[in-house]
Amino acid sequence: MSRHSLLSRIAIVAAVAGALPGARHVIQAQAGPSLVDQNLQVRTVATGLNQPTSLAFIGTNDLLVLEKNTGRVMRVSQSGPSLPVLDLAVNFGSERGLLGIARHPDFPAVPHVFLYWTESTTGLDTNVLSETPLLGNRVDRYVWNGSSLTFAANIIRLRAIQQDVTNGVERGNHDGGVLRVGPDRRLYVFVGDLGRRGQMQNLRCGPAAIFNCPPNTPTPDDQFGNGGPAPDDEHLSGVVLRLNLDGTAPSDNPFFAAGAAIPGEVGANIQKVFSYGHRNSFGMAFDPEGGGLWLQENGDDSFSELNLVTRGMNGGWVQIMGPVSRIAQFREIETTFGLENLQQVRWPPTNIATLPGEALSRLFTLPNSHYEDPVFSWKWEVAPGGIGFISGRGLGPQYDGDLVVGAGTPILEGGYLFRFNITGNRRRVGVDDPRLADRVADNLAKHEITESESLLFGRNFGVTTDVQTGPNGNLFLVSLTNGAIYEISRR
Repeated sequence: MSRHSLLSRIAIVAAVAGALPGARHVIQAQAGPSLVDQNLQVRTVATGLNQPTSLAFIGTNDLLVLEKNTGRVMRVSQSGPSLPVLDLAVNFGSERGLLGIARHPDFPAVPHVFLYWTESTTGLDTNVLSETPLLGNRVDRYVWNGSSLTFAANIIRLRAIQQDVTNGVERGNHDGGVLRVGPDRRLYVFVGDLGRRGQMQNLRCGPAAIFNCPPNTPTPDDQFGNGGPAPDDEHLSGVVLRLNLDGTAPSDNPFFAAGAAIPGEVGANIQKVFSYGHRNSFGMAFDPEGGGLWLQENGDDSFSELNLVTRGMNGGWVQIMGPVSRIAQFREIETTFGLENLQQVRWPPTNIATLPGEALSRLFTLPNSHYEDPVFSWKWEVAPGGIGFISGRGLGPQYDGDLVVGAGTPILEGGYLFRFNITGNRRRVGVDDPRLADRVADNLAKHEITESESLLFGRNFGVTTDVQTGPNGNLFLVSLTNGAIYEISRR
């Protein structure tokens, strides 16, 4: 998003709403959220959570829920009150905090739980942006003993500090933080671009060059570490990482051989990359039928995206957002609307190409990489949030295999839910509205949903940060701004 970071804005909304420090189980129907299909109903599973971000089921009616700002992992169960099972000292400034959770594929036989969180240097929860290490975003493995989580090992440490070298402005957004274990039993980690302007953002020689430069003359991305633009530990961002469960790089990763030819941290990190050229995302999910990895991606002022992420994909950012055929619209919106700076000062939007071929020629190319257009996009940013698949016929056979996209802002429809039908080959979205035949919703302004009316599935869910089908076949959603967990079922 532009001007203000997404989660910092909704943190204010939650504070105004008076989010409680704990959580309590409730059984009555939720009056606020509503669904387009009157054959479905919404029930509130838990409320009073403090800005929840993600959930993981540890039993049929038993789940772990993360609280962004408190660093607490809460156990929500129908058998009793919600209780904390872990409390981390987090830096929750802007979009930082306790962000992502995933279970070991053999859970509970192997009781391992992975967490993505931002570390505080004070030993206490803090929103002071400077109070985190440079590599303050981390993925750790914990052990579940039935009542609490215990630290076992660090999996990877990732960039957290953002600071413009020219003006010293600090930021804490675009951390990503979504974790998923794939059907291949590998751990997938989404890392936002963290405001970087280097090779993983398709700037081969860094932010000073528009798109190219003479060999061996890179310009530093910032004042930290080696300054980039190559993806050493301090500049690995804007990527989907694919890791073995111990944090090592699988030998069948798309850039494993390319990374092996590059010495040091840069080569080791390239070996871990599954895809790159991504801006930021709050939603990533595996298709239970096709096995593909789907990712929503937030634009600045233009072109929110829904992507099917394939091995070695280059998503195009910062050179491209939305279909490359719409590059002129991307450039026009970003150079005439809002702050006109792509949230950074080092690479202005006036550098965006004017023709598709020109944009494609500027991409940073790794061996075996390829550019792909999004499978669906919105011309103006609609701020998608968490995403997830409806798996099974619990809501009715017409919903089996559909993808649900939540809102990253309560501005639209009180927090929309969009529903996408996935085609038989599980590689495209099906549409009924002829206006969407090009798979682009030509909405009229930022945070406006013209041409998305046929996609509406629900309203008034607030900011939805996670969507998952539960063991009972119903759909569960995490609402950050409502501090709640909702369950959608057949009426």
